[in-house]
Amino acid sequence: MNLEEKAASGDRLSIARLLTMIESGTPRGLDALDVLYSKSGRAHLIGITGPSGSGKSTLVNRLALELAGKPSDDLNVAIIAIDPTSPFSGGALLGDRVRMRDLADRRDIFIRSMATRGALGGLARTASEAAMLLDAVGFPYILIETVGAGQSEVDIARLAHTTVVIEAPGLGDDVQAGKAGILEIADILVVNKSDKHGADAAEHSLAVMLEIGEELRTGYSTKPRWKTPILMASALNGEGITELADVIRSHRSFLDESGEWKKRGEARVRELFERLLREKLFNDWTAKINQDDYEALIDRISKCEISPRKALADYLKS
Repeated sequence: MNLEEKAASGDRLSIARLLTMIESGTPRGLDALDVLYSKSGRAHLIGITGPSGSGKSTLVNRLALELAGKPSDDLNVAIIAIDPTSPFSGGALLGDRVRMRDLADRRDIFIRSMATRGALGGLARTASEAAMLLDAVGFPYILIETVGAGQSEVDIARLAHTTVVIEAPGLGDDVQAGKAGILEIADILVVNKSDKHGADAAEHSLAVMLEIGEELRTGYSTKPRWKTPILMASALNGEGITELADVIRSHRSFLDESGEWKKRGEARVRELFERLLREKLFNDWTAKINQDDYEALIDRISKCEISPRKALADYLKS
């Protein structure tokens, strides 16, 4: 069997090798994705985001075990853990793998750490392609944990079918979440570390902000709306995890019945296609430019002899 066939049959090493090729942008990895693409489109992509220190990794650990159920040899849950980039190797710092040691012996749960490599929005640049591969090889659930960048982590909503936003008491991020649009992207809100002092107050603050948001949206649409629930959980103690898994499944049912599943899938592939198009056009353009003329133009802009917009218009005419 070739690498694609081995990956499709559930061979973990082949899946890992293909993910490395895709993340590195090698033609072999991208060709493999082309071959396997027709098998994708079935997995439930679940984004997990929230501020650093909210306990995302511990919660993902518990949630993966809950969604996977009893240990088996079937592919059940894949985790894409986005980590900061190492300043030395350029790779992921692998912090999430350290915190997910409970999953190491599970053949039906696959963990992949990916480095942001300078990408903003809490995701790695090739996270969408990685999720597509894991979908194509048969994982029904794919958990995508963002890096923990706080206010910039709204990109996950463009990738995931279900976005779970984690908050925790004592972080001082309740108001920030409201300002940054984090609550706007949340399909499910979880107050983690619910056994700590201040958890009830955090839940109340989030409920008030959600209510204000609902009032502002009233009258804009007559379509069925998903009412964002607020769940209390303690990932460290395993409390509230079963309830979270149940609500995630309920959200999947809502997406199917309302037509949002198809809509969100189309938005995701549009985003990916347009990103690839921008990269292709830019790479083709940079391959044709005269480097001396280009540097001379940058020099004129830096000396304020011409504005960047005017310079671009003149350059494209030449």
